[in-house]
Amino acid sequence: MDNQNRTPILEVKDLCKHFRINKKATLKAVDGVSFNIFEGETVGLVGESGCGKSTTGKCLVRLYEPTSGEVIYKGKDITKLKGEEKKAFCKDVQMIFQNPYSSLNPRMTVKEIVGEGIKVHNPGISDKELEEKVLGLLEKVGLNKDHMSRFSHEFSGGQRQRIGIARALAVDPKFIVCDEPISALDVSIQAQVLNMLKELQKEFGLTYLFVAHDLSVVKFISDRVIVMYLGTIVEYADAEELYANPMHPYTKVLLSSIPEADPDIAKNSQRLTVKGEIPSPINPKPCCRFAERCPNATEECFKTMPELKDLGNGHMIACHLYK
Repeated sequence: MDNQNRTPILEVKDLCKHFRINKKATLKAVDGVSFNIFEGETVGLVGESGCGKSTTGKCLVRLYEPTSGEVIYKGKDITKLKGEEKKAFCKDVQMIFQNPYSSLNPRMTVKEIVGEGIKVHNPGISDKELEEKVLGLLEKVGLNKDHMSRFSHEFSGGQRQRIGIARALAVDPKFIVCDEPISALDVSIQAQVLNMLKELQKEFGLTYLFVAHDLSVVKFISDRVIVMYLGTIVEYADAEELYANPMHPYTKVLLSSIPEADPDIAKNSQRLTVKGEIPSPINPKPCCRFAERCPNATEECFKTMPELKDLGNGHMIACHLYK
């Protein structure tokens, strides 16, 4: 996707989110992350559990206030929005949560869950208009009128996630953070939800940040992919480029872990592995976070943090091996 002459809908500049544990210890969940997202595209954000993916997503929708850095949405820093500007931002930017079992209020009916945001942003709406709007949204996600009066505990996991998607769509957003929206679902349901998200994107002109750890899923839905490791970005590029030509040692390990369906190919392919445990994100050393596990690490890797470099065609990498 050619983004050189386009203005990003979202700019993230040196974003940090640190959690103070005690006087001497700070957990650096997100530490100096920068990237852009352009209107109409899907950006995949991948990495191991605990790398800071979900924390990054929550900073973008202001569920977490950043420790430092900037998040610029349509030219405005979201941390400085107040009053009507903040309300407009909350309408434009929504989130689909990872766990459909804990993200829905068990005391509210489906109509109340989906309609809550509509009433906040359209205070003069009539009951009939609200019901028609909620019904239309439910039908978009594969549910029907009979589901409106039920409570969330009466639904399966896949149905609950559909309710969560309808809730996110209720206020006509422009940008949605999808925080591992299918990881808690059965495999048979995952493909249905993914296809539905792609169809909704085309119909409503949505922009997605798709957070996931399943690389095959990210390849299917994403235009560009960002790879995170221990709070930092190690590589990002167009999806086809990244999967065909991974450059960072960590990205290569991640991609080699994708299961191969063809047994003959799987038998002849070499699986890359790394030694050691993931270092703690508490008070990390000021060097490459992957250095302790990297088979190609040099002395420089243990001394300084590599900066993101453009290898051409927007393929960015943070690695001392590439000058």
